[in-house]
Amino acid sequence: MKTVPVALGKRSYDIHIEQGLLGRAGEVIAPLVGKRPVVVVADRNVKVHLSTLRGSLGAAGIPSEAIELPAGEATKSWDQLAALTDRLLDLGVERSDHIIALGGGVIGDLVGFAAAILKRGCNFIQVPTTLLAQVDSSVGGKTAINTPAGKNLVGAFHQPAMVLIDPATLDTLPLRQVRAGYAEVVKYGLIDDPDFFAWCEANFEALYAGDSMARETAIARSVAAKARIVAEDERETTGKRALLNLGHTFGHALEAESGFSDRLFHGEAVAAGMALAFAYSAEKGLCPKEDSERVKAHLRAAGLPHDLASAGIGASGARLADHMRHDKKMAAGTLPFLLAHGVGQTYLDRDVALDDVAAFLDRCDRG
Repeated sequence: MKTVPVALGKRSYDIHIEQGLLGRAGEVIAPLVGKRPVVVVADRNVKVHLSTLRGSLGAAGIPSEAIELPAGEATKSWDQLAALTDRLLDLGVERSDHIIALGGGVIGDLVGFAAAILKRGCNFIQVPTTLLAQVDSSVGGKTAINTPAGKNLVGAFHQPAMVLIDPATLDTLPLRQVRAGYAEVVKYGLIDDPDFFAWCEANFEALYAGDSMARETAIARSVAAKARIVAEDERETTGKRALLNLGHTFGHALEAESGFSDRLFHGEAVAAGMALAFAYSAEKGLCPKEDSERVKAHLRAAGLPHDLASAGIGASGARLADHMRHDKKMAAGTLPFLLAHGVGQTYLDRDVALDDVAAFLDRCDRG
């Protein structure tokens, strides 16, 4: 089992990665929870994993209750948050108890936020079952729900007590979901690790095909990169953690335009957003054009959106820029952008004019 520590003082925790880990999760969790009952919150798409996890908990002498929620981005809502917290209270969850989030990023975000506010803060454990959640959203303590005004606008920083990652859960995912998660893997190479980006170019097909070594390597390197950045800047106060948002400012605008629906998965939007960030950087003379083309070519080869046309977005630049104005990172009327000087050379730019971004987007190909 690979273990990656997240060093946050009293809030430190470990990320455990192992093929088949779900089947022995109970023994790994037992030292943390003792014999106290746990509540497992899962989406309805992971029934087989829920059965495995609860069986493992039972074998370790840990009683469990299950709450199943609808799958999909719409579950990250006020209504579902209220219903979940009411149900957790009905089950008698105490502040020292642990709630387990089993599923993708939607479940992790919702359960993490519920745990943050229930009795002013309960413990929770992340057991992510999608690649996107395994390499990104399950680590770092960002929890949130969506509102009509935008994505993740209501939430809290609340670190999990543990993260358990079983790459075998990816075997049940449709290829489109794996691809969407892979976008977040690529992100870590583009931020500050050009060697890892080169590894992605050489190994993405093996990862898609289910090669366990490729998947474990991608997950371990991704979470190690995120753990390092989170340890340096837990609450995005120095600007270091903001690097993890590469592609997200553009991507969230694309998601908003698509109604936060399955028309465009989060990872797909991030992929297009990263390509747009590199294209904008190249157009402004900040980044070599060949690096921008290299990023676009890899995302295309990986079957991911790599521009507005492949993301299915036909909206005007002004409309997309208007979505960006609702971004939670907006401060004093300005929105910081993650741009790049090249592959592995992402940086935060606080002087980007949204009108200029809108004009750039109007020049982009829409097919």
